[in-house]
Amino acid sequence: MEKTKVKKKDPRLDSLVQLFGGIIIIILINVIGSFIFTRVDLTSEKRFTLSPSTRQLLRETDDIYYFKVYLEGEFPSGFKRLSQSTREMLDEFRAYSDNIQYEFINPTSSDDAKTRKEIQDRLIEQGLVPTDLAVRTKEGQKQQSIFPGALVTHKGKTIPLSLLANQLGAPPEAIINNSIQALEYNLLSAVRRLGTTSKPKIAFTQGHSELTKLETADIANALSEYYNVEYTEIKGQINSLTDRVEVEGGKYNIINKYEAIIIAKPDSVFSEKDKFIIDQYVMRGGKVLWLIDPVFASMDSLQTANRTVGITNDINLNDQLFKYGVRLNSNLLMDLAALPIPMVTGYMGNQPQFTFLPWPYFPVLTSTESHPIVKNINAVKSEFISSIDTVGAAGIKKTILLRTSQYTRIAQTPVMITLEILGRDPDTKDYSEAPQAVAVLLEGQFSSVFTNRIPKEISQAPEIGFTGQSPETRMIVIADGDMIKNQVQFSAGNYSPLPLGYDRHTGQTFGNKELILNAVNYLCDDAGLMAVRSRELRLRALDVNKARENLLSWQLINIIVPIALIIIFGIIQFTIRKRRYSR
Repeated sequence: MEKTKVKKKDPRLDSLVQLFGGIIIIILINVIGSFIFTRVDLTSEKRFTLSPSTRQLLRETDDIYYFKVYLEGEFPSGFKRLSQSTREMLDEFRAYSDNIQYEFINPTSSDDAKTRKEIQDRLIEQGLVPTDLAVRTKEGQKQQSIFPGALVTHKGKTIPLSLLANQLGAPPEAIINNSIQALEYNLLSAVRRLGTTSKPKIAFTQGHSELTKLETADIANALSEYYNVEYTEIKGQINSLTDRVEVEGGKYNIINKYEAIIIAKPDSVFSEKDKFIIDQYVMRGGKVLWLIDPVFASMDSLQTANRTVGITNDINLNDQLFKYGVRLNSNLLMDLAALPIPMVTGYMGNQPQFTFLPWPYFPVLTSTESHPIVKNINAVKSEFISSIDTVGAAGIKKTILLRTSQYTRIAQTPVMITLEILGRDPDTKDYSEAPQAVAVLLEGQFSSVFTNRIPKEISQAPEIGFTGQSPETRMIVIADGDMIKNQVQFSAGNYSPLPLGYDRHTGQTFGNKELILNAVNYLCDDAGLMAVRSRELRLRALDVNKARENLLSWQLINIIVPIALIIIFGIIQFTIRKRRYSR
């Protein structure tokens, strides 16, 4: 019987078919990709995935946003990582909007020292803050000023943008990681600030000896990037926080004037009418940032007499705040983690010699909470701060935002405050109280403190429109009015505000401005921006000690293993080809 011959395949033909088939598939993928946009992020924390709010805002951009990033040049590895991450984030932004453009600039590239100085002075005038670094070179170490920031321009308006997180006491690796973590938030915030045309209105209340416009000038200026900021005096005026429009049938349509109000360190008693006006503002969905001093204490008396007395500061708000879910305690908190103040410790000739000593009545608050309002912000300075307790309030969620450290002491009022304690070393046994809450976020449906307390002719009057239950809303209570107060300097015959959080004695800048900005953003339901801020990127740092101990082993592994893998792969490939073509 004759055998049927099997026709042998031509390997060259198979190879050509595979080649042309692969080319056709690649072309089809590119054609489909031009119509369908998608990106794949394989990192565990979705490092390269923009949030929905970011993508939405980028798609809505109407003109060019130009980023001049001054992170180009010879930097230490951490700043190179920040520079590369900034470039990658801007590339991510460009993937969703053609209106995002950028360039990286080295402000020290010029060989002429005068030109470099002029460029750096111009950047400082435009709002960028330099950072001094010790950089290693072939000749040794040298000091170098870098500008870890950008200038963002849109429709002729330019704003400075800092890309480096400033956190007191944090290690350099954590600062760089937190800076990278905040990139999306910072870049998006710049786009939002420049692109916003219609701003919500917020107001600082007046009429109860609150902080003056000069004392809140810096934060008001910062808030004006996002909101129209006003100052409104309550003084029993029923229309100070709300608008009343008469409609048919003798009814009134009552709406809030402001998205949020800030009550900054009031120092006089609130009348029941003023409390009612604020209460009904809350009952209509208004948001409030309370910054209240439960105890009155003054540094002015200390500086003149070396002692003063802290006394309860009852301004008739306790029952209202208690109804909303918190109780402000009549005490002063002392903390070993405190702001240093200058003290005269001797004289040289007729000149006093100053020494900076930690003043326990000025706690420095370092947040360990994960809430986006306080997450990764710089330490916050406070002055004569008190504790806050949360109390039962149906339907209200309470979140502690700030606490004192584990070395806390509680001084009940009335308390004698004297500078003499700076002359002796503190005993840690005296500072053994648990960390105390000093700032609390309240969220939910609030009940009116005036329910069943006012006569029917008021509660049922249509022009009053009394409401006993609020919709879902928010408020933040902070037991320190000075937390929002900027220091003031006198120069050339004029008073001018210093940046909020800056301490002129120590030269340090604390996170007070960032805290207040985040608080108001959160109160005003800017959920998209705050959701971006709450993202977390893990710092996967090497164990330096372990790496040093096993240095030779890792070097051999990195050199030998890749070579061995290539040799093994080559042997396998050669064996397969030999078997296939030798038949």
